[in-house]
Amino acid sequence: MASSRIKWKRVLLKVGGEAFAEKGKFGISFSKLSWISQEIKKVKELGVTLGIMVGGGNIWRGEIAAKEGMDRATADYMGMLATIINAIALQDVLEKKGIITRVQTSIEMREIAEPYIRRRALRHLEKGRVVIFAGGTGNPYFTTDTAAALRALEIGAQVILKATKVEGIYSADPFKDKKAVKFEQIGYGEFLQKRLQVMDATAVTLCMDNKLPIVVFNLDRPDSIKKIILGEKVGTIVKD
Repeated sequence: MASSRIKWKRVLLKVGGEAFAEKGKFGISFSKLSWISQEIKKVKELGVTLGIMVGGGNIWRGEIAAKEGMDRATADYMGMLATIINAIALQDVLEKKGIITRVQTSIEMREIAEPYIRRRALRHLEKGRVVIFAGGTGNPYFTTDTAAALRALEIGAQVILKATKVEGIYSADPFKDKKAVKFEQIGYGEFLQKRLQVMDATAVTLCMDNKLPIVVFNLDRPDSIKKIILGEKVGTIVKD
């Protein structure tokens, strides 16, 4: 049975906002939402306990707005609201596929989502529900990567799966440098030393301090999440 081959039974999936939009565009693509939801459903059918941290870059990028002169804290709070929009959209599509979910936000808006409460999140996970985390950490100056690392540790996840548009971690941007080399595995220290941009350094440091592995993979490849869960070599793993 597949359950006997499962490598990680409790997982935090980080999905950036770009995954919700068509390539090079902004907004929410329902075909992309359907794709993400179908990939998540395959994982849930294995019996895996799953939390999801969503980004908001398809709607708003606080860092870019700050560079244009907007107050950084204000820009970041707007970005947090964008993640909540994505979370609600993902919840709707997942539940239409029969997957029970709860959205928890670090910024309270009780009419549409639960406030993040760790014990409540753990209870939902124990009942087999998918918990979608939105609003980042609730604080400006922190990325959703860092929020993903924080929530992963809080819920006792065994790994963070970082969904991207590339096959893993490379020595340089593979879209710009054809000589870029892909790492099958890389240590936390080497990742930080090389200043690789695929994940926020604060998030990687938090994972390093708590020995939490990270797998960076291409979400556009069919069954990629399922294969990782079953222990196949997909993407790049960050660990010591």
